Amino acid sequence: MASQKRITKELTELTLTPPTGITVALADEANLFQWKVTMDGPVDSPYAGGHFTLTLTLPTSYPFKPPTVVFNTKIYHPNISNDSPPNSGTMCLGMLKDSEWKPSTKISAVLEFARQLLKEPNPDDAVETKIAEQYRNDRSGYERDARDWVKRYASGSSTKK
Repeated sequence: MASQKRITKELTELTLTPPTGITVALADEANLFQWKVTMDGPVDSPYAGGHFTLTLTLPTSYPFKPPTVVFNTKIYHPNISNDSPPNSGTMCLGMLKDSEWKPSTKISAVLEFARQLLKEPNPDDAVETKIAEQYRNDRSGYERDARDWVKRYASGSSTKK
């Protein structure tokens, strides 16, 4: 069973002192396990100026099992799926794999790592292999396409899917 006390404490900390470029709120006041996250694209990245919405879902066995983080805003990135639902927006993040998850890891660290991945993609752990290849072999083309997607899907306050 999840530690509601820990979840409440982490949510309060994130609400009062959020990491740079990230805001967190409950997606639904009645559900402590589903959070709405808003993330600004990091300045030194092709995602700069973008505003991304994510859903963070905590399993009932949190903190012993990792949360899932899904980008609701379409994004051109080697570590974030742009498939059709239900897989669209799923994020390949090593620390969120069951085998690598540590119960001591805080949600703030997960969110900061996710934002850092926008600055420094990991093409060796990609879910979008074509984008990873482009990132490795044609960095300027990758950055141009990523900026184009930011303009198309992540600019403005209401993000389009």
